[in-house]
Amino acid sequence: MNNIFFLQASNVEDNSGMLNIAFLVAIFVIFYFFMIRPQNKKRKELQNMRESLKKGDSVVTIGGIHGKVVEVKETTIVLSVDANTKIKVDKSSVSMDEATKLTEENKQ
Repeated sequence: MNNIFFLQASNVEDNSGMLNIAFLVAIFVIFYFFMIRPQNKKRKELQNMRESLKKGDSVVTIGGIHGKVVEVKETTIVLSVDANTKIKVDKSSVSMDEATKLTEENKQ
């Protein structure tokens, strides 16, 4: 009797397999457009900002230190924090410049 049941089940055409695959593809596409693509765009903008740093720019580091760029090297910059205080930081630790800071304040 079990054999007859299995034969009957195999004759029924079911599109749930294709529906599941289409659902997974749709989830991946939505994930890409709402998560991955904006993050890549933001990363590229930040990289361009770090590469375009020049002497005299006001920046903020990831740690919250505000300063002006005194010297730019390949991977590091020297910031003037106070009249006689200069610190050397890695370019990757710069989170924003004054222009970015002003536009972010206007959004809020």
